[in-house]
Amino acid sequence: MSPQATVFFQDKCLSHRYIRSHDTSTIFERPQRLRAVKIGVAAAIARLEELREKNVKGSSMASSNPDDLLSTALQRLNLAEQPGGGREDVLEVVMSTASVDLLNHPAVKYVHGDVDGDVYLERLVALVQESEGRVERNESEIPEDLSQTDLYLCGESLDAIQGAIGTVCEAVDAVFEASLSPSSETLKHPPSKRSTRAFVAIRPPGHHCGEDTPSGFCFVNNVAIAAAHAHLKHGVTRVIVLDIDLHHGNGTQSIVWQINEEAYRQDLESEEEEVRTSSPSPLRVYYGSIHDPLSYPCEGGNAAIIQAASVSIHGPHGQHIENVHLVPYQSEADFWDRLYSGSYRRLLDKAEGFLQDHDENSGEVMVFISAGFDASEHETASMSRHARKLPTGFFKKFTRDVRTLADKYAKGRIVSVLEGGYSDRALCSGAMAHVLGLVEEAAEVDESWWSVENLAKIEKATKKRRGGRTSTTTSDRWTERILSLLTDFDPNPSPPPTPKPIPPSTMTLRDRSKKADSMSASSSESGTPSPQQSRSAVGEGVGRRKIITEDETAHQGITPAEKTLEAPAKKLPKVRLVVNPPPGSERPPS
Repeated sequence: MSPQATVFFQDKCLSHRYIRSHDTSTIFERPQRLRAVKIGVAAAIARLEELREKNVKGSSMASSNPDDLLSTALQRLNLAEQPGGGREDVLEVVMSTASVDLLNHPAVKYVHGDVDGDVYLERLVALVQESEGRVERNESEIPEDLSQTDLYLCGESLDAIQGAIGTVCEAVDAVFEASLSPSSETLKHPPSKRSTRAFVAIRPPGHHCGEDTPSGFCFVNNVAIAAAHAHLKHGVTRVIVLDIDLHHGNGTQSIVWQINEEAYRQDLESEEEEVRTSSPSPLRVYYGSIHDPLSYPCEGGNAAIIQAASVSIHGPHGQHIENVHLVPYQSEADFWDRLYSGSYRRLLDKAEGFLQDHDENSGEVMVFISAGFDASEHETASMSRHARKLPTGFFKKFTRDVRTLADKYAKGRIVSVLEGGYSDRALCSGAMAHVLGLVEEAAEVDESWWSVENLAKIEKATKKRRGGRTSTTTSDRWTERILSLLTDFDPNPSPPPTPKPIPPSTMTLRDRSKKADSMSASSSESGTPSPQQSRSAVGEGVGRRKIITEDETAHQGITPAEKTLEAPAKKLPKVRLVVNPPPGSERPPS
């Protein structure tokens, strides 16, 4: 049986770290975010396996037909004997090692290149290469013309960025291939390893990065590059991008505007020539975002940024953009009845309108989700301080509705890419609900799976102990399964952040050699042994241990921590106890 969705992890993304200071308490975008996502994915798999086993048992009890009972028994046996305990029957998990050359990848150059050369990309590579040297000189690795508070680089950041791009492109290839006919000669993977739906867990995020404007933790736009890759390699001409991050994807919207502007220009030129050229159809993109208009990048009150985050335009000048603002809700019933069924629904309705305006001959379609989980009800108060939140169930329900759209117009193709989400609980619960929305059993999902009580159980089971170890036993079978899966997904947990290189000290110690020589001389004259003489005079007799000198430790391979300086054993004084006889009694004979 084919997996219903594929999850891509990329551990190269762990290497992007903050090195400017020892203090990382204010750093939101951290490598540990990926571990929280892995836990959420493991929880989704554990619950789906539990659900399937329950359904298999239920069907066996409901049927008395011997053939049905045999079939059910074989299903249960197959589930138990599969590698990973049936995991790949539910979700395929790919530990990707894909990477690209940032300066020589067509999709990267399509989004971030320049007619005068790859100025921005070359600058980014240079900044990475110079980062550690700048920090060693007590300088910031980020130039003054860029934000110092939400951007950082280290010597390994290029590996993370190129690995992230390689993985999203790998996911696009896998999803597109899965949508082809099984008889197609272009298939590379066996049918059991294919799904038209994928979730890609990578970092750093990308939706704030424009063509040459890194910001908001983002240095390249992962989703825009993935869309360009789908266009250049697979002939996709219509793309849907649905952004559910707490923050407006200003970078993605600006890139989409440029792409649509170019397509519109080509349309006008074709109309003027009154003849359709034989060149391939240009790429057209619909961008829809649901976000908090009070948070970054709108927080500073810049009129142009706020206006861009509020645009709703469909058709004129070839643009297809819809922005929906998050608002507070009073209860979950209020959220679903008033907001999700009302204004929030516009995000999908406008996407469908974009696809309906283009006939089936317009080319292939692909759907992307910028999956940020920082609008979660479980995000930190400092990140969601304006109370514009989403219940965890939104990430499942919205994903299911996107599936319906993709099944109708895009042959089921969905590639979801991690954006924001900064508390472990927001990432874990959001990833779990989102992945559950990608699979067929989403209708049977029990929303108590991400209740506060069950999330606390997950956190307790997966909490790291001393030495980076996690608990080996839990009270619930499903949490034990999470631990088992986490061992597969996270075999080498991320090490602690690399500290800032400390420059050599300019301070020197005082020269004590003269004082030591004079002490030695005076000791010899007075007949009192010097400290050096005392150490060499100590033997290995009874009650004494050998003193090992510095030269001896080096010769014997003994580290300083293993040395023990010995002193003569202390002798306890002898105590004589005399007991006098009671008064009036005779002293016993001696």
